[in-house]
Parts: sequence; C-alpha cells; structure tokens
Amino acid sequence: MPTITFVRPDGERIAVEAGNTESVMLAAVGRQVAGILGECGGSMTCATCHVFVAPEWLDRLPPMSAAEDELLDATATERGHNSRLSCQIPLSEALDGLVVELPEMQI
Repeated sequence: MPTITFVRPDGERIAVEAGNTESVMLAAVGRQVAGILGECGGSMTCATCHVFVAPEWLDRLPPMSAAEDELLDATATERGHNSRLSCQIPLSEALDGLVVELPEMQI
C-alpha cells in the first residue's frame, strides 16, 4: 500500500496509507485529511482538491491534461509550478512515499 504524506500550511505532516485503486484525493477524503474537499467526487469539475506536489515527485506523475491545467487557473489558492488536482493522481506502488503540500484554502 502506498503511503502519502500531506503537509498542512502550518507544517504538520499527516501520513496515510492508501490502496492502489485510489486517487490522492480519495485517499485524503476517505481518511478525513482536512484541507482536501473533493466536492465533485473526483470528476474534475471543482478544483477543491488542489495540492502542491513535492518537486522530486513531479516527473513520476501522469501528464497533466488540458482540462486539469485549465481548472488549476481557478483554484482559491494561486497555482504554482507544482500544482496538481489530487483527483488526477492515481496511486500505485511507484508513488509510495509521495509528499504533497496542502494550500491555505480550497474555496
């Protein structure tokens, strides 16, 4: 099972184990990680699962779609070069140890 570490804006780190069939968003919502809302349930329509991926993990993620790129322009916290929608990051053993930072706000 992959482990994901969510880093809150205050620096608190929350590590969760997740299944290989989950997205980062589903792992967070299912384990009640505050800071990931996922209001649309992962259908990529709300951008309330915005995260900042630790730079060393960026090249291991699937490419960003044009729709994801467009939604990231509408996030409550300004996007960065390492912004992704966590609903678009499928988990696998290759992402064991993934670190993502949570934004100050989602809405």
